[in-house]
Amino acid sequence: MAVLLLADVNGGQLATDSVAKTLTAVKSLGDVHLLVAGPASAAAEAAALEGAAKVLHAEDPGHGLAEGLADLIVSLADRYSHIAAPATAFSKNVLPRVAAILDVMVLSDVTAVIDADTFERPIYAGNAIQTVKSGDAKKVFTVRTAAFAAAGTSGSAAVETVGAKASDLSAWVEDKVATSDRPELTSAKIVVSGGRGVGSQADFALIEALADKLGAAVGASRAAVDSGYAPNDRQVGQTGKVVAPQLYVAVGISGAIQHLAGMKDSKVIVAINKDEEAPIFQVADYGLVADLFSAVPEMTGKL
Repeated sequence: MAVLLLADVNGGQLATDSVAKTLTAVKSLGDVHLLVAGPASAAAEAAALEGAAKVLHAEDPGHGLAEGLADLIVSLADRYSHIAAPATAFSKNVLPRVAAILDVMVLSDVTAVIDADTFERPIYAGNAIQTVKSGDAKKVFTVRTAAFAAAGTSGSAAVETVGAKASDLSAWVEDKVATSDRPELTSAKIVVSGGRGVGSQADFALIEALADKLGAAVGASRAAVDSGYAPNDRQVGQTGKVVAPQLYVAVGISGAIQHLAGMKDSKVIVAINKDEEAPIFQVADYGLVADLFSAVPEMTGKL
């Protein structure tokens, strides 16, 4: 049977990077059909992804609400052995509901597909890898996209229209979405993150200035977010976003295992911290023991 891949659509735009990486992860399981609930332009963009056998397009009357999307997926489920999605907030809102309606388990944060029944996923904040074999007739799972390369964009899949209707259980009122000129955190090639050591929301401007010089996204540790230095959508870690950029710069971050779980797959890690015993230096490729309030402005100026 085939695989149904739920595509992230945010603000009418396809989340191309996460969808393309998930497509790479699941294409060994069979023909992959992408479900795009959103405008026709998003469906057309999905059709260009290499490896997509078909795109199912539905206008989304529920503005991404889980109830309506779950009903749509369940109505299509008989055609598929696997139902997958990127491990994003959007998908983690939908797939657990789908799994509950289908009365099957849901596997989150899959990092490897061994075969049609067997998957790997991290546990204990990424300190161990669990191999899970599911006996369910339908496998429902999310994919941690940092572990996979993105599919190309020279495909030409057919687009089929499917019907969708709003759920009676919920109604969309409005979206309040943060906007930024910087790259999106989970798909950025460079990320500069600040931690508790930055000291204040005002001083977080040092992190932003360095990120702007590098054309980078801005991240933060949970400690920085909890202290009010940075908004929630910048949090990197076990309970935040998982990133794997080419370059990750950690400034004033001690390196608790919960934070490392969200960035340890970065290709090059640079740490700046005045505490030479900070755990972050154990995973860093380059470490600078220095006061960030002098080191970061100097680095920004030289860049």
